[in-house]
Amino acid sequence: MLDLFLAAFVTFFVVIDPPGVAPMFASLTQGMPAAWRRAMAFKSVFIATLVLMGFAFGGEWLLDKLHVSLDAFRIAGGLLLFLIAIDMLFEKQTQRREERNQKVIEERLAHPGEHDDISVFPLAIPLIAGPGAIATMILYFTQNDGALERGAILAGAGANLALTLGAFLAAGPLTRLMGATVAAMITRIFGIILAALAAQFVIDGVIGAFGLARTAG
Repeated sequence: MLDLFLAAFVTFFVVIDPPGVAPMFASLTQGMPAAWRRAMAFKSVFIATLVLMGFAFGGEWLLDKLHVSLDAFRIAGGLLLFLIAIDMLFEKQTQRREERNQKVIEERLAHPGEHDDISVFPLAIPLIAGPGAIATMILYFTQNDGALERGAILAGAGANLALTLGAFLAAGPLTRLMGATVAAMITRIFGIILAALAAQFVIDGVIGAFGLARTAG
């Protein structure tokens, strides 16, 4: 059970990237009142939690309605996570996040008297509950149907959501403490780990698909 919790925690840590989203939050909320920043932090994490919980308990039903096998989703999800890992290794993911956030900042500067609600987009989706986090949640839940196993998965995801909230609330000091070099180093290390986890998802999916094919034949 501890192994499953640690695997889920590491995977969600990589795809959500709490230390990496802190600078994004700081830039999006720069110059805004402290009360508004706290409200956006709590609201965005709450919405992201609802999204991930929805896919956790409804993802398998959705796949069934779409007539997508679990093994096919494991392969597709693994490939998606592998692409995210490649982006992390070459800092493409951070670059795209910054470009997306820059657009939001420019729109906000065009209307300086307004405090737009950024909790849903881009904070909750896709900054926190992005494609990688959603795919990870569905993958783990389809592979583990026991109550204790799913509890361990939710605990791993919940721990990362709590870390994300903490990173948002301490975005300014955390950004200055880490610096660009440390942040880049952490991103690349966890990118390698995510690539290995993604490869394992693909391998499990291929084995399961061929196993079903041999049984059917």
